[in-house]
Amino acid sequence: MRFDELLLEAGGFGRFQVMTLVILFLPRLILPLHFLLHNFIAAVPSHHCAGPGNATEEEKLLVNIPRDPDGSFSSCKMFSQPQYHLLLNSSSLSLPNSSSTQSCLQGWLYDHSQFTSTIATQWDLVCEKKGLNQASATFFFIGVTAGAIVFGYLSDKFGRRLMLLVSFVFSLILGMVSAASVSFLMFAVCRSLLGMALCGLTIITVALSVEWVDTKHRTLAGVLSSLWWSIGNILLSLVAYLIRDWRWLLIAVTSPCILGILSIWWLPESARWLLVKGKVKTAHKYLVRCARMNGQPDFSSRISTETLSKIAKAEDTDASYSFIDLFRTPVLRKTSLCAAVVWYGVAFSYYGISLNITGFGLDMYMTHFVYGAIELPAKLGIYFFMNKAGRRHAQAWTLLVTGLSIGVNIVIPVSVGSVRSVIAIIGKGFSEAAFTSVILYTAELYPTVLRQNGIGYTAFVARVAASLAPLIILLDDIWNLLPQLIYCSVAIISGLVAFFLPETLNMRLPETINDVEQKPGRHLNHITEDMNEDIPLKTLENNDSTDQKSQI
Repeated sequence: MRFDELLLEAGGFGRFQVMTLVILFLPRLILPLHFLLHNFIAAVPSHHCAGPGNATEEEKLLVNIPRDPDGSFSSCKMFSQPQYHLLLNSSSLSLPNSSSTQSCLQGWLYDHSQFTSTIATQWDLVCEKKGLNQASATFFFIGVTAGAIVFGYLSDKFGRRLMLLVSFVFSLILGMVSAASVSFLMFAVCRSLLGMALCGLTIITVALSVEWVDTKHRTLAGVLSSLWWSIGNILLSLVAYLIRDWRWLLIAVTSPCILGILSIWWLPESARWLLVKGKVKTAHKYLVRCARMNGQPDFSSRISTETLSKIAKAEDTDASYSFIDLFRTPVLRKTSLCAAVVWYGVAFSYYGISLNITGFGLDMYMTHFVYGAIELPAKLGIYFFMNKAGRRHAQAWTLLVTGLSIGVNIVIPVSVGSVRSVIAIIGKGFSEAAFTSVILYTAELYPTVLRQNGIGYTAFVARVAASLAPLIILLDDIWNLLPQLIYCSVAIISGLVAFFLPETLNMRLPETINDVEQKPGRHLNHITEDMNEDIPLKTLENNDSTDQKSQI
């Protein structure tokens, strides 16, 4: 007997599962508020060098700031000496050159009509320091990368529920400290640590969502959970529109962690994890609670702790597992290598598109709103596609279409803005569909004893990609099409690699490494097949009765 059958005995998908998913919606809502926050707290408003003199601001601009070839005032250069003759002929263009211009010596003046304050205006992260401004997103995702390793290991060792609480507490503390930063170094360090804490919300909610849901409703649960990411994405554009100061914005998006801490009281631990760890009594307690909420009050009389003990022994619960076990055996090794490439492509293309919301023809708040809104139909569509075509084809084709959309925009002229906008929205939708499918797909690929390690490992790869994605944008100084070409190539290559992953549609979640390493197509057999290899429920019940009689 396997856990999927136990779950069916406890009512399958009922009120207990709905309650669990509702509680887990909150961390999914919080995540995009931080993961895409860089678009707003690091926004760079129009700016120019602060010039000397007692004239009006308009006159200072004319005599101190040269113009770029397009006629606009330079953001990073100023005249070595004030050019007072330009007051007589302000329409003449004075292009910057090395002999007549210099870098800004007295700081910058910023346009505060859109933003009261950002980290770029707070610490002058412009011009020569613009790389630091863009790197602030990279620092955050470096922390997320480390968090994938830390929380993947700790949640497998100490449990999902406890580590989710730890993640909420540290996210709240570090978010508030980040908002109080007095230097860019302090901000970068705190944001990195905040990224590490938030990663716990990512990988733990995924595992808990999958491990408490039966096979039939697993896709639905995964997509519904992912929808809350999109709602959080949309919510971010609205909150950022209302709060234009980066410190208060950071406080606003961190505050929901308080509700997350309180919600842990009602959140159940994963009974799958408890069972494979040999914690039979606690697993039985949660299963009984699940059964009662689902209208199966006689569960405890049908499934005793002795029954669960036999199942736990069959699952080899005494074994200890680590990230190394992801590569020890042939099938897991192939799966882990292919999953790494797929996750890299998914995260790299998604954040490459999401963190570049300028030049879309709309203001940045509307662009972010549209990018978030397109995710909703994309996720609903991927739900039906995954159930019809399977996980493997859904994963591969969403990545391929994402890459092709980016590639098509490379060759379409900038003058055709409306066409480029439509294609960009299509690419964004498919990139989110790819993200939705890979989260659920990964949880189904790995056995319970290694699921958090597997999710942590793939999350680590994804965060490496997310860390590099913002920096690729800086390559437009070399060639303006180079970043888009890189995003396109990575998405297409990872889409092709996805075809080498095993299919998991309507398959039973594997519990042990042996389940995965059986011959192809067998390690994830449909829950109704090959039941002769499991311990029949009736046999276990008979054994329990025999044991009780012998004791009497």
